[in-house]
Amino acid sequence: MRTHHCNELRESHIGQTVTLIGWVNSARDHGGLIFADLRDREGLTQCVFHPEDNPQAAKLSQTLREEDVVQVIGVVSKRIEGTLNDKLPTGAIEIVVRELRIVNKADVLPFQLDKDLSNEDLRMKYRYLDLRRARMSKNIRQRSIITAAARRYLDTSGFFEIETPILSNPTPEGARDFLVPSRLNPGRFYALPQAPQQYKQLMMVAGLEKYYQIARCFRDEDLRADRQPEFTQIDIEASFIGQDDIMTLVEGLLGTMFQAGLGVEIPASFPRMTYNDAMDIYGSDKPDTRYDMRIIDLADVFAATGFKIFRATLDGGGVVRAINAKGFAGITTGQMNRLNEIAIQAGLPVKTLAFVKCEDGEFKSPLWKFFTDAEKDALVAKLGMAEGDMVFFAAGSRDTVATILGRVRTECAVMMELNKDSTTFNFLWIVDFPLLALDEETGQWGAVHHPFTRPHPDDMEKLAAGDYANVRAVAYDVVLNGYELGGGSIRIHEKDLQARMFSVLGVGPEEQQIKFGHLLDAFRFGAPPHGGLALGLDRIAMLVAGEDSIREVIAFPKNNKGADLMSHSPCPVDLKQLREVYVQSTWKDPKPVP
Repeated sequence: MRTHHCNELRESHIGQTVTLIGWVNSARDHGGLIFADLRDREGLTQCVFHPEDNPQAAKLSQTLREEDVVQVIGVVSKRIEGTLNDKLPTGAIEIVVRELRIVNKADVLPFQLDKDLSNEDLRMKYRYLDLRRARMSKNIRQRSIITAAARRYLDTSGFFEIETPILSNPTPEGARDFLVPSRLNPGRFYALPQAPQQYKQLMMVAGLEKYYQIARCFRDEDLRADRQPEFTQIDIEASFIGQDDIMTLVEGLLGTMFQAGLGVEIPASFPRMTYNDAMDIYGSDKPDTRYDMRIIDLADVFAATGFKIFRATLDGGGVVRAINAKGFAGITTGQMNRLNEIAIQAGLPVKTLAFVKCEDGEFKSPLWKFFTDAEKDALVAKLGMAEGDMVFFAAGSRDTVATILGRVRTECAVMMELNKDSTTFNFLWIVDFPLLALDEETGQWGAVHHPFTRPHPDDMEKLAAGDYANVRAVAYDVVLNGYELGGGSIRIHEKDLQARMFSVLGVGPEEQQIKFGHLLDAFRFGAPPHGGLALGLDRIAMLVAGEDSIREVIAFPKNNKGADLMSHSPCPVDLKQLREVYVQSTWKDPKPVP
C-alpha cells in the first residue's frame, strides 16, 4: 500500500512518483491550496493538493480532518524557497498529490494529540490514541531497541532464552499473589509468578548453566509511579559463578542497552557501596548520588552536650545526625509542612523537624540557643553551613534516623529540582545486604531479599548461633539515580542449608515439603553453585526515555488503582463462570463498573 514510509523521502527522490499511506497529522487551507502533513510511526511528509493537477483530489482534500487515514500517490518535489522546514528530516521536499484515497474517516478526537494532557485517566481510556503521539511512539520504540540489545548481548554471552510457566505455585517474593482457580482441580488455585525464582534455580540443577528470560511477573501490591501489578524483568541465572561474575555481566549488559537506546557510553564498571554505608550516608539503599546532601553524624559535636534530647539519645545508644540542604533557606511554609509530614511517616516522634536556617547573616532556629559556642562553631565547620543553607536534624535509633533523613533528603531534592538532570547516569552497586530482618509486630524473622539467598560465608557462625541481625547476604542491587534497576544474589544450593533457612523463617519441615519439596528434592541430586539477578525492564526503559513513570513506557498500563480504563478490567463475572471454577463470591459491588 506504500512505496516509502513518511520519514524516508529526501531531495534525492525528487521527480519520483511515490505512494504514501498514514494519518493526517494536520491539514491547512491556503486560499484553495490544501496542505496536509501525512504521518506514520516513522515521521511526517508534507503533501500539497493543486486544483489544476487533479480537481477531484483537491476537492476531496478539503474534507480532510486530523487522524483520517489516507493514501496518496504523487510526485516528490522540492519545496519553494522560504518554505523549507529544517526541523523535519523531510523538510526540503513535499509530495504534489495526483491521487487521494480516504481509507478511513476519523471522528472528532477526545483530546489533541499534539498537546500534553494532564488528565491521565483520559489518556488511559483512549490509550490507542495516546500511543500515536510522537513522545509515546518514541518511548515504545526505545523500549524495543534496548530489549533487542539485551537479547543480543545475552545470546552472545552464551545464555539460553527459556520460558517458565505463568500458572504456578505461589512464590515468596514479598507481595500478595494473584490467584487463578483451577476448573479441573476443584478448590485448588494457581498463582501468577511474582518472579521465575524457583524455576530458574531448577534449570541450574538441570545443567543448563546459563538462562535468561524477558519475564512477565505479577504482584498484587499498592501501586506508584515505578510499580505496576504486571511488569517485565530481564531474568538471569548462571551456574559456577560468583558475585563479581554477575556484576561484570550486568555492567556490560546495561552498557549495551544504554548505548543502543541513547547512544551514550556509561562506565565499564560501577562503584560499590555496602548497605550499611548507603543507609548511614544517604538514608536509602537506592541512593541518588547525582547530588550530595549527605547525612553527617554529629556524635563528636554533641559528645558533651547539655541539650537534653540529644544527651538522652546519645546516652541511650542512639545517634544525632543532620543534612545540609544548601541554598534552601527560602523554603516555604507549605514545603516545610510537607517535610514534616514525610518525617512523621518515617518515624519522627515529634510534630516538627528540628532545623537551623542560615539567613541574613544569622542562624535562625529554636534550637540554636541551647547549643554552646563550641558546639555552634563545630556544627558550622562540620556541615559547611553558609548563607542560604537549611540544616535538618534527627535524633533516635540509627535505623530510624537514616529513614527520616533519607526521605527528607529525597524530598528536598525534588523541591529544589536537584533530581531533574536526566543526562547524568550515576550507577552504583549496593552490596552486603542483611540476610534477615525482624518484623517488630510478629517477632518473626523475614528474608530481606528472598529465602533462597545465600548467607555471607564469613557470617555462617552467626547464623548457626542465632545472631540473625548481624548475618549478611551475598546479595547485590544495581542502582541508578535513586531507582533500583535490579537485584540478585548468590543462591543456596545445599538441601540442609536451604531447610535451615526455611526453619529460621518459621517454615517447619511439613510446610517445607508442601511448598518447597520439589526444590529441596532437586538439591539432593548434585545442585551446582549458582546465582543471578533480575533487572526491571520497565524502569530501565523509563530512565532511557527520560520519563518519571513506567506507565509512559508500557503500551497498555494499569492506573494507580490497578484498573485498565480502556478495556474496563478488572470486571465482574457472572455466577455461571464462577460456578464453573467452583468459586462462590459474597461481595456486593456498591456501584456498577462503567
